[in-house]
Amino acid sequence: MDPILIPDSARRWDCLSLGEVMLRLDPGESRIHTTRHLQVWEGGGEYNVARGLRRCFGLRTAIATALADNAVGRLVEDLILQGGVDSSLLKWVPYDGVGRAVRNGLNFTERGFGMRAAAGCSDRGHTAISQVKPGDFDWETIFSAPHGARWLHTGGIFAALSASTAEVAAEAMDAARRHGTLVSFDLNFRDSLWKSNGGKAKAQEVNRALVRKVDLLLGNEEDFSAMLGVEIKGVGEDFAELPVAGYETMLREVAAAYPNLKLIASTLRTAHTASRNAWGAIALYQDEIIHVPQREIDILDRVGGGDSFASGLIYGLLVAKPIEWAVRCGVAHGALAMTTPGDTSMATLAEVERAIKGGSARIAR
Repeated sequence: MDPILIPDSARRWDCLSLGEVMLRLDPGESRIHTTRHLQVWEGGGEYNVARGLRRCFGLRTAIATALADNAVGRLVEDLILQGGVDSSLLKWVPYDGVGRAVRNGLNFTERGFGMRAAAGCSDRGHTAISQVKPGDFDWETIFSAPHGARWLHTGGIFAALSASTAEVAAEAMDAARRHGTLVSFDLNFRDSLWKSNGGKAKAQEVNRALVRKVDLLLGNEEDFSAMLGVEIKGVGEDFAELPVAGYETMLREVAAAYPNLKLIASTLRTAHTASRNAWGAIALYQDEIIHVPQREIDILDRVGGGDSFASGLIYGLLVAKPIEWAVRCGVAHGALAMTTPGDTSMATLAEVERAIKGGSARIAR
């Protein structure tokens, strides 16, 4: 594996994310089908990374996305603006009044507790971003001076929205690489997005092509097998045991199949209950395994933990920290993000640094 060479900070953005931003409706401690109150957040696998880099780590980030121009879209925009992510690349699509042609995605998510697992119910058909096509974003202008981004992040959720979004992802990656921008891709398998669109076979066809354009590949205990067809030896269907040797072998198989990759990282999650997980990570960089052993953590809201791992890891790389520190930063940031509600991180850099050092949960005052 070649070393990761980070572009200098003279570019406009430290990280540009490409993906869908949905309105998350959260019943809190209740359930979707029984609640009478819903709190709203914004969220999306790719967007969450840009927001974490901006709000926790103070970097300059942007989101390339599209929304239907109605009150719900403007609410999502308002939430994006509160998160500090540059929305200048947001495309507004005219709304037809009822959503027959275009609409905004909704994501109902309940957190789970104890033996009751977290659950989601998405309502995202015909969304504005799912209908983008090659040429809709002027990537050459976006990635060239005086614009430019040091990093492009996208993932398997965006690529699964439609045939055209996978093409847009490839178009963006190609332009990024021409301008020396590093590309990260989170496999992020979602069965709900693929089951009516060719299933795992189609997911693997699409993602295998995209991964050949990537520098940093991210995933979890399920993603590599579902999205690339690379199995992890010694792991059962419930992922109750996560053998490090099996993960090391899997990472090396992926590296051999995709020699363009400079870094491959996987989170390690064992869900004892919805509110108690073992959490860690493993990565392969320049033929060296970096392993952050799992530790027991308490969960308030698990959604977005993997995205916060990604933003913590990318932050470490962008500020030229040692690779082991970057992986530990990802683990710490992911753990902290799962202690608060919503998709996105509410952690501070000081809290992340404290967690990296193994700081206790004693009150700070």
